[in-house]
Amino acid sequence: MGLDQYAFIEIDGKDQEIAYWRKHNRLQGWMENLWLSKGGLAQGGRGEFNCVRLFLTAEDIDDLERAIKNRDLPQTQGFFYGPDSYLRDGNETYPDYENDIAFINKARESLKKGQNVYYTCWW
Repeated sequence: MGLDQYAFIEIDGKDQEIAYWRKHNRLQGWMENLWLSKGGLAQGGRGEFNCVRLFLTAEDIDDLERAIKNRDLPQTQGFFYGPDSYLRDGNETYPDYENDIAFINKARESLKKGQNVYYTCWW
């Protein structure tokens, strides 16, 4: 059990996965902050960022890319979130960096085609 995170695009009413992460808690924190800034608690009224769709704009993707490249994703803790995304075996690294950048590129390409891009998680 733990934090599973996904990014999808909508094509002709069907969802296609374009990214997957496991326990990338810093990305989760960034996405949750974005969700809250967009009025997240009002969306469905559940009060928690779990199993909801967060639709992303081109501006959101630009902001996320800056945060990734500047290593500025917020440290985030949660029961199912695992250890800090920037640390592995006591060493500061960023093992999800390449996957994060690949997601940025796929999301931009999809948005340019007029497709909806969204992030969701389950913990």
